[in-house]
Amino acid sequence: MIREKLLTLPQEPGCYLMKDKNGEVIYVGKAKKLKNRVNSYFRGTSHDNKTAKLIDSIADFDYMVTNSEKEALILEYNLIKYHKPRFNIVFMDDSSYPYLRLTEEKYPTLRLVRDAKRMKNARYFGPYPNVGYARELLSLIEKIYPLRKCKKMGSKVCLYYHIGLCLGPCQYDIDEKIYQDMTEDITSFLNGSTGKLKAELLERRERFVQQLLFEKAGEMQKLIDSIDHVTDENYMQIDLNKSTDVFAYYVDKGYISIVGLLYSKGKLLHQHKALKPLYDDVEETFISYIVQYYQVNRLPRELVMPSGLNLEALREVLATKIFQPQRGEKKKLLELALENGKIHLEQNFDIISKQTLSNEIALEQLEALIHCNTTRIELFDVSHTSGKSAVASQVVFIDGFPSKKDYRLYKVSNKNNDYANMQEVIYRRLFKAKKNKFVFPDVIIVDGGKSQISAAMEILHALDISSICLLGLAKNEKHQTSFLMNAAFETYDIDKESQLFYLLNNMQDEVHRFAISFHRRLREKRLKESVLDEIDYIGVKRKEKLLSHFKNVNRIKEASVDQLAEVIGQKVAQAVYDFFRKEEKNG
Repeated sequence: MIREKLLTLPQEPGCYLMKDKNGEVIYVGKAKKLKNRVNSYFRGTSHDNKTAKLIDSIADFDYMVTNSEKEALILEYNLIKYHKPRFNIVFMDDSSYPYLRLTEEKYPTLRLVRDAKRMKNARYFGPYPNVGYARELLSLIEKIYPLRKCKKMGSKVCLYYHIGLCLGPCQYDIDEKIYQDMTEDITSFLNGSTGKLKAELLERRERFVQQLLFEKAGEMQKLIDSIDHVTDENYMQIDLNKSTDVFAYYVDKGYISIVGLLYSKGKLLHQHKALKPLYDDVEETFISYIVQYYQVNRLPRELVMPSGLNLEALREVLATKIFQPQRGEKKKLLELALENGKIHLEQNFDIISKQTLSNEIALEQLEALIHCNTTRIELFDVSHTSGKSAVASQVVFIDGFPSKKDYRLYKVSNKNNDYANMQEVIYRRLFKAKKNKFVFPDVIIVDGGKSQISAAMEILHALDISSICLLGLAKNEKHQTSFLMNAAFETYDIDKESQLFYLLNNMQDEVHRFAISFHRRLREKRLKESVLDEIDYIGVKRKEKLLSHFKNVNRIKEASVDQLAEVIGQKVAQAVYDFFRKEEKNG
């Protein structure tokens, strides 16, 4: 069928979709001339191991003709995003770096966002590759500048007003000049000018000291220390005035290492790295990656790329200046990015190649045992405490590597009935796949033996699915991986020194860890909520006030009556204080 299709391919630009025997799209590419590009996969010329692996998996292909190479590049991005083919380099699981967005409204807001496309009437600051740093910066600004916090203003003040983090424009008439001044100060601060703010805080600190308000003076000092902390970043200075991204790549041993140096206002903010196996043309792979990157991250004023690449289509897709320097400062930056790419590949290649080889051996050993395809393996586990906070986890391994973008967590409804919980999660996973024509796993591994296998088998029969190989992976009394069992309850003798045993043990630990971490979060949340619910006079609103102010129950428990009274009043504060003292005495 493929040979006949190859004869019908046009000499037009477009995209092609390679499919496996199950009809799943495993690779998407673009071409100036579809006929030449697609035929190159099936000619008798030699391919490296990785490309050969892709070609061996192709059972069919489709194609779409476009009017131009630019349209093909955009279509390729959309197809990759939709299908997530396992042989494509997919950028960062669709995540992006955060920004701080300051809106230009009558009563402005400042929020942490991941907008790929900028909204009107707002200023953006960033990107901040370290999300923890961005949150810390936002928290600091919120303590100093009481901007509006709500998305939609109501008619009465909320908790933020009562704890001093908002001026309450929803209820009170606030002079717009106050917000204009705050906006200017925040903009100046986020652009790196901290002197004015620090001087104001120092002045306040000294005034509080003179008034013997030492607690207030201490708060000012904490804010000054926070400013020093969040602005003491280890930036590299260079002579660039505009925001400039520099991207280069290095190829060796069948892998491509892509490095981006992200500059803003003369400072190197971040080094972005990616190391992926190379299945296709180097230039096409690199350009495809760049398009994906800038669909989820803000474009710089300038983009610096290696010379020798045909970037005609990319220039049409990305609305920014693209340079391919031959000499000068930008050329030196490209060389720096290239050197970092080379170092990144050399440092990580041995680890990745050894892991890849180990996975290949392990999967070959598994296929020899179960006589099934093992490309996509999904594992399921359930967790609860005496029937409470019951959860289930699903982890996915593709070619032996965890595919974390496909991990899923489920709240299940059958309390301490593990059999029913396993049935529920398997049903939800497979029914949704069948209904929406999503990809099915090749192998399902349940955490357990006969009981859990039986639970999953009933669902496979009920949904009339026979293409999935079902296995159970159990642990012994020492909580160590013990045996592998098939749907006929036959156990496999696996050498504990083998690559397969190591991979199965790793998979079982991962699905268990994922379930336990989710279960623990739900349990802690339930415990925190329940202990406050037991206190007289504490309802939903007062509970929210306490948790917002003190952040967690332990801090509420340690607070004095006066500290509690600042948030919920003297009478209720005394009730809270007495409750925890009584709990300590009884405990």
